[in-house]
Amino acid sequence: MKNLGVVAVFDRGRFDKYAHFARIGDGSLGGKGRGLAFLDSIVKRHPEWHAFEGVDVKIPKTVVLCTDIFDQFMEQNDLYPVALSDAPDEVILQHFLRAQLPGSFTDDFYAFFEATHSPIAIRSSSLLEDAHYQPFAGVYATYMIPWLDDKTQMLRMLEAAIKSVYASVFYRDSKAYMTATSNVIDQEKMAVILQEVAGQQHGSRYYPTFSGVLRSLNYYPLGAEQTEEGIANLALGLGKYIVDGGQTLRVSPYHPQQVLQTSELKIALQQTQTHFYALDMSHTDCDFKADEGFNILKLKVKEAEADGTLVGIASTYDAENEILRDSLDGNGRRVVTFNGVLKHGVMPLPELLRMAMKFGVEAMRRPVEIEFACNLNGSEASLYLLQIRPIVDSKQMLDENLSTIPDEQCLLRSVNSLGHGTNEDVCDVVYVKGGDDFSAAHNETIAGEIERINQQFLDAGKGYVLVGPGRWGSSDPWLGIPVRWSHISAARVIAEVALKNYRIDPSQGTHFFQNLTSFGVGYFTIEWNDTYYNNKEAQAEPRRHSFFRQDLLDQMPAVEETPYVRHVRFPQPLRILMDGKRQEGVVLMT
Repeated sequence: MKNLGVVAVFDRGRFDKYAHFARIGDGSLGGKGRGLAFLDSIVKRHPEWHAFEGVDVKIPKTVVLCTDIFDQFMEQNDLYPVALSDAPDEVILQHFLRAQLPGSFTDDFYAFFEATHSPIAIRSSSLLEDAHYQPFAGVYATYMIPWLDDKTQMLRMLEAAIKSVYASVFYRDSKAYMTATSNVIDQEKMAVILQEVAGQQHGSRYYPTFSGVLRSLNYYPLGAEQTEEGIANLALGLGKYIVDGGQTLRVSPYHPQQVLQTSELKIALQQTQTHFYALDMSHTDCDFKADEGFNILKLKVKEAEADGTLVGIASTYDAENEILRDSLDGNGRRVVTFNGVLKHGVMPLPELLRMAMKFGVEAMRRPVEIEFACNLNGSEASLYLLQIRPIVDSKQMLDENLSTIPDEQCLLRSVNSLGHGTNEDVCDVVYVKGGDDFSAAHNETIAGEIERINQQFLDAGKGYVLVGPGRWGSSDPWLGIPVRWSHISAARVIAEVALKNYRIDPSQGTHFFQNLTSFGVGYFTIEWNDTYYNNKEAQAEPRRHSFFRQDLLDQMPAVEETPYVRHVRFPQPLRILMDGKRQEGVVLMT
């Protein structure tokens, strides 16, 4: 406890199983390094973490190589000419792998191996990464190396991984990102984090029971969920599965009993995790690639059952009775529901996630995103907090109060919308011709027309605003247009409009909710309001209402028109603004 709030200098004679965080070098810790030091202090400052019997909350053992070591490495090996050139990523990587790290840290690395006794993650921690006002998360590489009895070979792999992380600063995607965010590549400096990998070994593979990402803001709240209550995405195995956009379980820590993906059997079977990632402990060569996943195994969920890692996080599909049973009894299909930890008290995960959000937001004084991993061992659990960063996304910087925007500037307005952020590169609107003579009998035909138009946008690499009556994606064509996600995947905003003679309870996009959240698509609900449409005085009132100006679109020439669908194009891009905190959205004509 004497080290509370202090980032100690690494001392190879003192870094042991009780030490958690230290630095080598005198430069900056970088963004991730600062975040981990921050998490370490949060864990130590709050004894509430230890109120749960059998649960250990901590950060993994961590040593940060500060940015001055990066400077020394680059200058001693004269790497800037090739690094700043237009050479392919693999060529840059090979130059870095042939270079020499300063030799004075070898004994430090050996001491770190002895203190951890686990595989090691080598993560980027740049000056710009996780900066409070710039979105730099996930731009650079993270590598993992296995724990080996041969410490000389482990050292070779560690040094190759460090050099590979340094090289990733200068890869083509990184340079493009620096340009897009108005930064200068040769001003970037890289610290490197050496971190114990949270997990357990199962034969030749190593992974945690589950990983997760927790955000303190939920821009797609459903039912009783509130924006400020946050949202978590959970997945079996290594967190790379979540980062790569895999099928995760989405849950609000304040509503763990209400999970959309397990609310219906059909959804649970369709939207469950089918694969997971693990570190290949048998891959001991130094053949590092620009692709950081070269030694990561992609395995089927059923392979985790033999490891005993599905206990508490998977349920069994009973085909005979058409139900899910929250146990691993029987031979049915295993479905990753996390019901054990969310609903049956296998571990107090919802309470721990609520605490993590509360302490993180209080300490950073802004919304946060936290990465974590967990090992379950019967009645005991270890929760590792891996990273904390402020939520910053340039697309999500919204300064305007949407309720003050005059109606006459709006093509669409919704006071019941999902999503957050801005979009200013959409010129097209595709809408179903709604009117007094609209009939749901044509909905299946309409679905085919929209699929064909959507393909044109995919081929052109463009997006559009999609508007139609009833529930998009409904399996019942009388309730809405029965499209699948692939039929509308180029849409940037999807709107459900209630018509005078066709008023269906809104779905809020539940049929393809996972895709909406993954791609940041806006979902607007526009309820029918007789008073607003028919009473000009009521329209002048400063009150919250939703509307869609189809009359304006009907007067425009069509790019394409079918019996039921129109596609129109504006000469200037529309402005799409979504305020996820107030659940308001507008599409403005410019």
